[in-house]
Amino acid sequence: MAVSCKKTIKQDTVEQEDTYVADNYTKQEVDIEMRDGVTLHTTIYAPKDVSKEYPILMQRTPYSSRPYGEGNFRKQIGPNIHLMKEGNIIVYQDVRGRWLSEGHYENMRAYIPNKTSNEHVDESSDTYDTIEWLVNNVENNNGKVGVWGISYPGYYATYATIDAHPALKASSPQACIGDFFFDDFHHNGAYLLSYFRVTSLFGTPRPNNDQPIDTAWYSFPDIQTEDQYQFFLDAGPLKNLNSFFEYETVDTPTMRPEGVTDDYFWNELKEHPNYDELWQSRGLIQHLDKSKSHVATMIVGGWFDAEDLYGPLETYKNIEKNKESYNTMVFGPWDHGRWARRNGRSLVGNYYFGDSISEFYQEKIETKFFNHFLKGDGDKNSGLPEAYVFDSGRKEWKEYDSWPPKGLEKQAMFLSENQELTSEQNDVSGIKFISDVKKPVPYSEDIKSVLTPRKYMTDDQRFAARRSDVLVFETDVMEEDLTLAGDILAKLKVATTGTASDWIVKIIDVHPANTETNEEMQDHLKMSNYHLMIRSEVLRGRFRNSFSNPEPFTPNKKTDVTIKLQDVFHTIKKGHKLQVQVQSTWFPLIDLNPQTYVENIFKADETDFKTQTHTVFTDSSIEFSVLK
Repeated sequence: MAVSCKKTIKQDTVEQEDTYVADNYTKQEVDIEMRDGVTLHTTIYAPKDVSKEYPILMQRTPYSSRPYGEGNFRKQIGPNIHLMKEGNIIVYQDVRGRWLSEGHYENMRAYIPNKTSNEHVDESSDTYDTIEWLVNNVENNNGKVGVWGISYPGYYATYATIDAHPALKASSPQACIGDFFFDDFHHNGAYLLSYFRVTSLFGTPRPNNDQPIDTAWYSFPDIQTEDQYQFFLDAGPLKNLNSFFEYETVDTPTMRPEGVTDDYFWNELKEHPNYDELWQSRGLIQHLDKSKSHVATMIVGGWFDAEDLYGPLETYKNIEKNKESYNTMVFGPWDHGRWARRNGRSLVGNYYFGDSISEFYQEKIETKFFNHFLKGDGDKNSGLPEAYVFDSGRKEWKEYDSWPPKGLEKQAMFLSENQELTSEQNDVSGIKFISDVKKPVPYSEDIKSVLTPRKYMTDDQRFAARRSDVLVFETDVMEEDLTLAGDILAKLKVATTGTASDWIVKIIDVHPANTETNEEMQDHLKMSNYHLMIRSEVLRGRFRNSFSNPEPFTPNKKTDVTIKLQDVFHTIKKGHKLQVQVQSTWFPLIDLNPQTYVENIFKADETDFKTQTHTVFTDSSIEFSVLK
């Protein structure tokens, strides 16, 4: 009897939660006209309690404001459950050219700084025009607007701060894309082959001459295997993947120019391998000096976000240049967007960081931020620190009045013989390894095919450390805690028998043998001696001096390759070891470098791919930012 009662209570709770939005909000769908006459489809959820005024919280998205139809409600609205239940006007909008909005979609639409006519539109003007309509037409709004979004919607939240509407008081770009040459699809010039399958999401033309549509018009390539490593190895050069983006529909021609596919994003990727005008014009980072100081910003990111780590860090740092702005950052032990969920135990992949970390963020940080600027005084005394950051080694939150925090010291460690990571440079010698294009280093030991990679960011790196084409350098057991806070600079001195190569550096926290294994760990792994990757990065060697003007290596010539690794906040605790791994392949996270120089790797032939011998010299160093 008691058991059935508990089940009933649980069922009632779930049912009540499912209908909360419909019970407490009205829903309206409108098409808002922009200055050039194009209409954007917008969904407005307004509290049924009309006895008071509410701020407007808006998300602009390329991923749809569904469910469509005024009788169909989302199960949850707003940034989190607290902001939903205490009452806000929540707005979702399909951006220009997506779903039920008119116009043509441009992937990372370029900002137009000097608009001289109503035909000059971008995401800034679309946001401005939308806010103008909302504050003048939505009943019971208090004249204050906030925007938020994760990933691509986070990019639109950043965009909203540029030439911002006066009513926009708060923006929280979260896991926000900053520049597609350094986020998501590229890392320092290397193409992230692991994002291959999501290309169609951004590059498939809408049918019927780009007319609005309420159902998905794109599909993800089916590689027909659960072994992505073998699939991409067998596929060979990138140009062999073109067939996945030749869409035979009534709206696409069957006769194409040679080498051109129907997917316009795939065409951009393969025709623009360098950081040229296309990518430069679409980057948002360089325009953030135009963000308006009347908009408070809170940048949110995850230390283990495989997709967008560059974006939120650079967004924060560049808005910070505007000294008049209220600008803060929150970084926790999350992968992509995990802070918006309520999972109780907080993990990334196998690695456990603690309990209710996302729940704490939603209640004590995010809700507090929006309420202060949209319902409260809105002054700079929000009660939140400049930097709310989680030390992923100590597993605890810290508050700082700047990021990076004050008191940092640069500390160099050298890649020495005998697999040692030393504080002093020893005699200079070269450590050689063979980079076999037929047996590239996998980025994960898992046999899997994923839409986007995430788990690898905290994966145990023992599988890689035991390969002959991965160089390992390690300290002795730490006698005291070492806190890394800020960026890491790998200053490699290398050579290759070829004319092209990639360079990957991984920073690893080696746990003691007596570390207890958490319950979520994969069965074949143990936390004993776990090699936790805390930061990693690749540089396509041709871009070592310029991302716009690539150049080959001179065979066997000692060459400087410097790689900036994104910020980290992690304590290597007493009893642990600090390890560095260096390798030249990372497959299929990134595409395979032919290791002979070609102008465009997307057009390389099978015969261009050659096994080469690489050398890392022992005057190479890793410069850490250490918090004393």
